[in-house]
Amino acid sequence: MNLKLFWLPAIILLILASCTGQTQSRISNSDTIALAPCPRFLSDSALLYINEQCAFGPRVTGSDASRRCGDFLMERFKAFGAEVEEQTGTVTIWDGTKLPARNIIAHINPSNTNRILLCAHWDSRPWADNDEDEANYHTPILAANDGASGVAVMLEICRLIQEKPVQVGIDMICFDAEDLGTPQWSEDHFGSSDTWCLGSRFWAEGARAKGYKARYGILLDMVGGYGATFSRESISMRLAQSVVNRVWQIAGQLGYRQFFPLTDNGSITDDHINVNVIAGVPCIDIIPCYHEGPSSFGPTWHTIKDTPDNIDPHVLEAVGQTVTQLIYNEN
Repeated sequence: MNLKLFWLPAIILLILASCTGQTQSRISNSDTIALAPCPRFLSDSALLYINEQCAFGPRVTGSDASRRCGDFLMERFKAFGAEVEEQTGTVTIWDGTKLPARNIIAHINPSNTNRILLCAHWDSRPWADNDEDEANYHTPILAANDGASGVAVMLEICRLIQEKPVQVGIDMICFDAEDLGTPQWSEDHFGSSDTWCLGSRFWAEGARAKGYKARYGILLDMVGGYGATFSRESISMRLAQSVVNRVWQIAGQLGYRQFFPLTDNGSITDDHINVNVIAGVPCIDIIPCYHEGPSSFGPTWHTIKDTPDNIDPHVLEAVGQTVTQLIYNEN
């Protein structure tokens, strides 16, 4: 994510807009959705999964910590009843270095062709290039929020589904190599959006080649930071507005409007672009927008402060319960 908040050139937006053939109306405060019986999302469990990932240290793509954490995630998803596979490949990062990358994919009800997709990236940024102290610019981040939080939400939902099964097919994908984009201290960091989201790119290319189908997808990115609110991201609104409408409506009905305000955000370079444009699955991005502070993505973004003690369980609950309700409504 190229400074993560990145206004795409107009020509790219036109290309993206051409990928959808309809325009959906936005929700109003008077709309309601019938809510199905749904288990309670436990933020304490999600916080445990964040701590477990961070215990391996920074999970930088290709590192030993990444390998060990990847094995752990596969075992966790299997223990929660999912059918798990891994997809490996080689990615070339901004400076030409080639690294082995690994996407981890958990399937629930794999024989059901009626599928939805949940995804998040699980790698850590190798450089704290937004840190207030320049001495930390080359220090890998622990990535409690920017990586581990989205994976933790998927793990808790997977656990809940094992206890209370659903009929819909679900694919949960942990994308590698999302956060290897050109560092800010590089002279080439401007206009480098194609150096991000490398793991989702090779997943999406493989999914398109295999004819993968899902009704829609939801990307979970940085869903645990203190003070986080989730505005409606522009590309999500262009390509999957009906999904945005449904998620934000459910959040409001569950009492989480303060976390999901009916406000709009800019276009963000993130994994959902590859899911939409390459794989052809309408996918939204649940990603925070901070209106104050040094970064639009919160005070810990790409700093050494992205640690578990800076995770807010109330934010995890708001996102996790909203997505859980969405899934059980599919039942």
